[in-house]
Amino acid sequence: MEFRTIGKSGIKVSAMSLGTWAIGGGLWWGDNDDAESIRTIHAALDGGINWVDTARVYGFGHSESVVGKAIKDRRHEVIVSTKCALQWYDGGGEHHFSKEGHEVHRDLSPKAIRRDLEMSLKELGTDYIDILYTHWQCHTYGLVPVEETMGELMRMKEEGKIRAIGASNVTLQHLKDYTAAGELDAIQEKYSMLDRRVEAELLPFCEEHGITLQTYSPIEQGLLAGKVPNDRVVKPGEARENKLWWKPENIRLANEMLAGWGDLTEKYGCSLANLAIRWTMMRSGSFNVLCGARKISQIAENIKSADVALSQEDFERMNQDALAAMAKAVR
Repeated sequence: MEFRTIGKSGIKVSAMSLGTWAIGGGLWWGDNDDAESIRTIHAALDGGINWVDTARVYGFGHSESVVGKAIKDRRHEVIVSTKCALQWYDGGGEHHFSKEGHEVHRDLSPKAIRRDLEMSLKELGTDYIDILYTHWQCHTYGLVPVEETMGELMRMKEEGKIRAIGASNVTLQHLKDYTAAGELDAIQEKYSMLDRRVEAELLPFCEEHGITLQTYSPIEQGLLAGKVPNDRVVKPGEARENKLWWKPENIRLANEMLAGWGDLTEKYGCSLANLAIRWTMMRSGSFNVLCGARKISQIAENIKSADVALSQEDFERMNQDALAAMAKAVR
């Protein structure tokens, strides 16, 4: 497993990380076997992945709880990131969404993110978080000035409660504000070969300023594994609801692209998902590729991607095929 450094923090992490949104279960992902989830996290650590990512809102605290149980006796082996600023405890901040009887608000005030941190520390059973992300930014730009949010994050860092600062779901302006107000080491954004919005502004800024870009959904929530039938219909409330590439017309486009890579899976002795993940790992040295899993079989499959010796020629072929599919996508 290749290792990279998170921003300027000096924290060494595997180039692939484990995402635990699905481990939170609930209406987003359905019921889970928590014991299997814990075994999956252990399998990730045993397989060379040392970065585990979670968030307060994943399963409304359940994901953090499961991660905490999994790392209880292995904390020294794990780089843990979690996220603050989405809260469902009071009406503070701006409304974000409603789910499972909760009204979730974006609240980036110093008081709110401090409360989130303390809850995360308790749920995860640790006295420090390696990377703390602000999960979503204010709907209204500047409602809580970034310098106020960053000021509190920097205080948390000085106190030793966090080791590095991250931000998720940002614009270029947010990035500029964060870096002007303190030391930003990482951002987390959606990226796959079929969804490259970060390439326009965010990735160049990260590459120039030494910021890690942790990419989530590298296989488009399972679509690029090549196992989704063309007639798959997303159910209301599912995590994939209203996602561009899960429209029926676009599922067919993706499957047509994947069908042309049979020779590549044979050449490299790997799966389609391995190809997609490895392609993403190669796209930029600033990337850390976040792969979700809640079963041992899933994490074992993901880990194989790190060993795919994808040639530059085949990387470019996949790149061109994906760009052609993107050009045809139904918006």
